[in-house]
Amino acid sequence: MPRFSSKQYQSRVLVAMVIYTAFMLLVWPWVGKTPSVPLKALLALAATLPVLYVIAQMARLIRNSDELERHTHLVALSTATAVVGALTFIGGFLAAAGVVKLDGSTLLLVYPAVVLCYGAVRWRLVRSYGGNALCEETGIRPYLYLVLFGVVLIAVALLYPGRLDDARRSFLYGAAAAMIAFGGVPMARLWYRRKYRHD
Repeated sequence: MPRFSSKQYQSRVLVAMVIYTAFMLLVWPWVGKTPSVPLKALLALAATLPVLYVIAQMARLIRNSDELERHTHLVALSTATAVVGALTFIGGFLAAAGVVKLDGSTLLLVYPAVVLCYGAVRWRLVRSYGGNALCEETGIRPYLYLVLFGVVLIAVALLYPGRLDDARRSFLYGAAAAMIAFGGVPMARLWYRRKYRHD
């Protein structure tokens, strides 16, 4: 079986996320205006297809990794699942008690939270083994994804100002700033190192 490389995985994820972003920007705003319930359900489920594809590609990458890479992936994934599961459990009890108000759209934050936690834990594990998960030489560097997604969140907030209340707009800007900061720091460090070495 040919090895499924990190470069292949990253290029496929990038294409899937571009499709997802285009769908959310161009099609999703019309879902609320659609009177047909079956069509509304179909459009809502169609939005999940690129993300489900990304999950399948991640499973394929882990399956085809060597033993050390598989270990870091699985430890990071299990840690992220436990952390986000515990937070959603706590949030569920707080919502049931009426302490906080959560609607169904809050569930959309669960998968991104798992991915961010997974990335942070795996980065720490790879660093502990002497590697650098943020500066892989093959494929697209992971910190570029953070910057890209941060820019997309800002675009969503700017394109749909009337559809967002103050809390959601603040959340989008805050999440975008955090992603751009987390992605921008290693990008700036790498640029500085290259400039310093050349000088």
